[in-house]
Amino acid sequence: MPGLTAYIGFFEICTPKKGETVFISAASGAVGQLVGQFAKLLGCYVVGTAGSKEKVNLLKSKFGFDEAFNYKDEPDLVAAIKGCFPEGIDIYFDNVGGKMLDAVLLNMKIRGRIAACGMISQYNHDQPDGVHNLMNIVLKSLRMEGFLTSDLFHLYPKFLELLLPQIREGKVNYVEDISYGLESGPRALVGLFSGQNVGKKVVAVAHE
Repeated sequence: MPGLTAYIGFFEICTPKKGETVFISAASGAVGQLVGQFAKLLGCYVVGTAGSKEKVNLLKSKFGFDEAFNYKDEPDLVAAIKGCFPEGIDIYFDNVGGKMLDAVLLNMKIRGRIAACGMISQYNHDQPDGVHNLMNIVLKSLRMEGFLTSDLFHLYPKFLELLLPQIREGKVNYVEDISYGLESGPRALVGLFSGQNVGKKVVAVAHE
């Protein structure tokens, strides 16, 4: 499911072209790591954000991102993004919403595209962060579109046709963060919302 989500958001929603600039939030997660690799295979310039030095290094060393940064170390997200994209962003794959989305809107190119995949920074807020730069959608002729993978499951064969050859040829890597035992389930779930996982979080209830 995370792979299909990455495929739909990147290829179907954002309609990427070779040479475009791509920015991905929560890039070391189950979806983000694949979006970045799809973009690199297409010949895009790819930058991701993550919440630790370990994850940033993983994005560049294992997943082939051109650049990555730890958003927790950046007091000015607008400036940090601008430093990576001096000419702006063509495609933003949004997994977090909130302040990151607000900063990205100021850095988008004319006619850029945003795939609204998730907004994990907002899920547990009693008062979600407001997004103040929405006028840029008008001024820059941006297209922002949300989607539910469950509504587009008919694209699964098309997704496999793209992905399976890349896996066989070793062109796509994947990282899973495995916890063992059913009793680890609650801790594993809570960890998703504090960024403790690296890659797809899996709870293994048995070895067979």
